[in-house]
Amino acid sequence: MAQRHDGASTTAASTAASTSEASTNGWAVPPERTLILLRHAKSDWAGGEADIDRPLNGRGRHQAPEAGKWLARSIAEIDLAVVSPANRAMSTWELVSAELDPQPDTRIDESVYAASAGQLLGIVRELPDAAATVLLVGHNPGMESLIALLTGEFVSMSTSALAVIVLAGDWSNAGHAPAVLRASGRAE
Repeated sequence: MAQRHDGASTTAASTAASTSEASTNGWAVPPERTLILLRHAKSDWAGGEADIDRPLNGRGRHQAPEAGKWLARSIAEIDLAVVSPANRAMSTWELVSAELDPQPDTRIDESVYAASAGQLLGIVRELPDAAATVLLVGHNPGMESLIALLTGEFVSMSTSALAVIVLAGDWSNAGHAPAVLRASGRAE
């Protein structure tokens, strides 16, 4: 992973996520949620397919499993994956998820395709609170814009790039509650 943010390791970010509230000196501490954004792997533009139907190219078929290996090493468990219906996003997820044990529940969501940051934020706010860690597989520019919206930081999301964001509170508070970018970059 190219960058770590705020001095926290991504394994710390994943294990800190909790669906139950803790208590410190009588004060309720809101649960943390971990949102992992994954931009689809490199796609093939040579075939003339419609945008939604473009497949991965050779580089993309190599990149995606590397992202999966990084996730397997760095994130304790992913509860849910929300994936764009675009061929390149679903193919990316298929290769990434093959590296994960256990494999999370997967939801193909039509609204992720070509979504703006605001639309992606709406998807995040509707995530089930039982899912402490969620992976969203999608597209730019929405992914970069969502990171900026949640954290105030700009992160370049090249193909197969990952961003790990920790949010305070329930998913419905995303964008209203503090969020911290814990890691970003492409698995090498």
